Amino acid sequence: MGQFNLSGNIVDLVQRKIFPGTITVNNGLITSITPTPNETYPTFILPGFIDAHVHVESSMLIPSEFARLAVCHGTVATISDPHEIGNVLGLEGVRFMLKNGSRVPFHFYFGAPSCVPATSFETSGATLSAADIRTLFVQDKLKYLSEMMNYPGVLSRHPLVMDKIRVAQELGLPIDGHAPGLMGEEAAQYIAAGISTDHECFTLAEALDKIKYGMKIIIREGSAAKNYEALHSLIHSHADKVMFCSDDKHPHELVEGHINLLVKRSIVAHNYDSMDVLRCACYNPVKHYNLDVGLLQKGDSADFIVVDNLQNLAIEQTYIKGQLVAEHGKTLIASVPSDVINAFHIAPKKEADFVIHSPDNQVQVIRVLDGQLVTEHFLGEAKKQDGTLISDTARDILKLAVINRYTAAPVAMAFINGFGLKQGALASCIAHDSHNIIAVGVDDKDLCAAVNALIENKGGIAVASQNKVETLPLPIGGIMSHQDGYEIAKKYARIDHQAKELGTPLFAPFMTLSFMALLVIPSLKLSDKGLFDGTAFRFTPLIIKK
Repeated sequence: MGQFNLSGNIVDLVQRKIFPGTITVNNGLITSITPTPNETYPTFILPGFIDAHVHVESSMLIPSEFARLAVCHGTVATISDPHEIGNVLGLEGVRFMLKNGSRVPFHFYFGAPSCVPATSFETSGATLSAADIRTLFVQDKLKYLSEMMNYPGVLSRHPLVMDKIRVAQELGLPIDGHAPGLMGEEAAQYIAAGISTDHECFTLAEALDKIKYGMKIIIREGSAAKNYEALHSLIHSHADKVMFCSDDKHPHELVEGHINLLVKRSIVAHNYDSMDVLRCACYNPVKHYNLDVGLLQKGDSADFIVVDNLQNLAIEQTYIKGQLVAEHGKTLIASVPSDVINAFHIAPKKEADFVIHSPDNQVQVIRVLDGQLVTEHFLGEAKKQDGTLISDTARDILKLAVINRYTAAPVAMAFINGFGLKQGALASCIAHDSHNIIAVGVDDKDLCAAVNALIENKGGIAVASQNKVETLPLPIGGIMSHQDGYEIAKKYARIDHQAKELGTPLFAPFMTLSFMALLVIPSLKLSDKGLFDGTAFRFTPLIIKK
């Protein structure tokens, strides 16, 4: 890699100043920065954006394809928690992400998954112990302990949970949090265990409470969870305590934008100081996680972007380690070959597997909140037919099913409100965090058809209706594709449209569905073992006898 010069208005986030100048890059490093006070330039050069918490797997793309799309929006690095593939394939899955991500010019900083499995109340494909986590830190050079979702275990100081935290502390590595709704003394206890960030805040009061106890807040705006509007005032009041993240981003949305959208929204729509906003997007993650991403200082890695101005923020060029990786919205990163790894061990299901027999019809119903991962719940009356309980489209109380993909087991059933389907069924093998199959539907025939399409393809997402099934296969771990990211984005957009044609009003129905099995976010969720109360952290009956 040779030497080149680049001139423009240089945005120095360390010194909080902007000046005309010329950057000299040699062998991937910035060797000099020369002010040119008498020159006028049309463009601005600033550090690249960093997604401070993302599960790459949720894009349905392998890391190399994720990078190809993200660089077009000025993203140069991600703080990536590989616990999705970790829950499916353990160390093999985590190392797949490391290997694939290393094959493209992009900064992937992977953490060691702290909760594999996420809880003991579900079936996952693997387990990662404290010893495994130490191995990932020492041998594989992972940068931090990924989100500690087992907050009850932290609060009770459970030995197995604390062993993992101690491994990170002994090595001086950051520990990411996950504590939705935790406030007051419980938040203080959780943070006192050594946990330094949270991306799960959904109210300003909660975020301020956690900041009071020393935590940093990562404002999340993803495909399912959208917390920016509730939390953006922190950019003004606590800019040094804030970062941005997507957490989970579907491929067709990644094509449209990434962290750049939050930066522009903050500067233009809310008129926040551009230096504060850019520090949230670039500087703060580098300092918190001790990254070797460049910040436009002499000696730094040559990671930066060129934009038209600080209002429009049109990304003209993206450089990583001195290499031009995107220009005018076009990726310059080539696709790379990938191994295919998976764990899928069940036979096709029958319609009878989805039947709920009961003489009583008073049931606990999960209520979906569009744009949130948390749910509400209520007692409702399921529709009865010949001694069974069925979906009721008139009252939007539909069947929800979770199917263990790792071993033969009965189908776990529940009822859910908010999906709004008038016909058909949706199924997904992306079902946080164990990635069993999850499905919602109007009738057992379509539920069974959608689920069996995923079993046949060993993963993916599917829509079934009127004897037709549309499937997006995801052969890697059942949750990712190694095909071209732009093609997967188009295919996903098509199947998402088909889902919405069945009547769902949800902005991201498949993303929302994928979180209905995430037990560590309250209030009511469904695992492959049954209905789960995420507030009390225990199983709860589906049918409540009057």
